[in-house]
Amino acid sequence: MKRYMNVLFMAFGVFSVSAYAENKPEYFASGLCESAGFHCIKVESGQSWASLFPDEKQRDIVQRVNRTYNHLWAGKTLAVPDQLATADALDFAPFAKKITLDEKQIVIDQDKLAWGAYDAQGNLVKWGPVASGSTKCSDSAKSCLTLTGMFRVFNMENEKCVSDVFPIGKGGAKMPYCMFFHKGFALHGADDIPGYRASHGCIRMFTEDAKWLNHNFVEMCSEKNAQKGTLVIVKPVRHL
Repeated sequence: MKRYMNVLFMAFGVFSVSAYAENKPEYFASGLCESAGFHCIKVESGQSWASLFPDEKQRDIVQRVNRTYNHLWAGKTLAVPDQLATADALDFAPFAKKITLDEKQIVIDQDKLAWGAYDAQGNLVKWGPVASGSTKCSDSAKSCLTLTGMFRVFNMENEKCVSDVFPIGKGGAKMPYCMFFHKGFALHGADDIPGYRASHGCIRMFTEDAKWLNHNFVEMCSEKNAQKGTLVIVKPVRHL
């Protein structure tokens, strides 16, 4: 456990871009407007992700920096890297690019609204936005905070995965490429990644990110891996 606490410190205490200051509550979107290497723009009426950023790779980077790919509206502020044309998505990861590990794992930082996947050698191989559990459920008076701690993926499904609980009383919400790490808590794709914590407790991701993890990175518990599915570390929320 002590070793993993050290890993957590390294993974969450160091950032790959100097603009991500440790003492700032925001590490994305408008929180970067005054940071070196970024400028901000205001979305105008009729503009879309595609019209603002026709290049798919550049659009993806801006969406990751802003932690959302939801529909844009007039007046929304977007942070844009100054060197977008030559940028790589890993340049803007709010995680250390290299830490000491002996097995691959996924780390979830709810304050930075981000996930990062590390291989067994401790290299950050991919990252992306998340929308974890909200402080208060949208359809009840209860808290929907995501359970925090260290877990292992014990089950996973394909693009047809759906919730059998939410919405409450109805169920059937789409959870493509779900990867369950504790009871009903899962990593999964979603169309709604709004740039803040908004789920019923699951970790929502860009659907393509969930697909990549599901197909290329995550293993669920099995005899082959001695019942040790891919490690998932969920960091507690500090800024409620």
